[in-house]
Amino acid sequence: MKMKKIAVLTSGGDAPGMNAAIRAVVRTSLNNNIEIIGFRNGYEGLIDNDYVVFDRRLVGNIIQKGGSILHTSRSSRFVNKKYRLIAEKNLRALDVDGLVIIGGEGSTKGATALSKISKTKCVVIPATIDKDMPLVGPTIGFDTAINTALSAIDKIRDTATTSNVTHIVEVMGRNCGWLGILAGIGAGAEVTIIPEVKIDIAKLSKKIKSQLDRGKKG
Repeated sequence: MKMKKIAVLTSGGDAPGMNAAIRAVVRTSLNNNIEIIGFRNGYEGLIDNDYVVFDRRLVGNIIQKGGSILHTSRSSRFVNKKYRLIAEKNLRALDVDGLVIIGGEGSTKGATALSKISKTKCVVIPATIDKDMPLVGPTIGFDTAINTALSAIDKIRDTATTSNVTHIVEVMGRNCGWLGILAGIGAGAEVTIIPEVKIDIAKLSKKIKSQLDRGKKG
């Protein structure tokens, strides 16, 4: 059966490219004569029935903008089944056939929990700068995060090589080392410490000292 109405929301931490994803969802829906609404503030908006009805003009000139025009949040209420049932009631009252969730790992867990009690079909567009989602390939925001880190490291490098001081650069990623390892490779780091691998501090110190003794700068 052809879908007549779908909804979209952004959830969790924001990631560069969320607005482009929203625009793509909205324009594709309208091109296929599907009504499209957007819930504000992630799952919180789904619970509170806070939404906007999209037309083409509302998603104009947003591709280059960071953040999310729908705003985003981490909803502690959505963990409680009582509030997921409220969300489902709102979806039914609005006759929403499909829900597009743009977010990361936590947002995906929320979508899975909702799909178990909802008649609405849920799909997730992976959006996380950490790339901490297995089996999904590239994620919205990851490439931008790497290039932002490399740009910052390039600026730090001048000071590091001038002052003869070893610099330690920390990037985001929480429990996932993708951002750290690829930024480290791109920047030519002597060593990259990632959460997935236990590090021997003594060996690390010895290696860095050895490189400095051989004349390496930074």
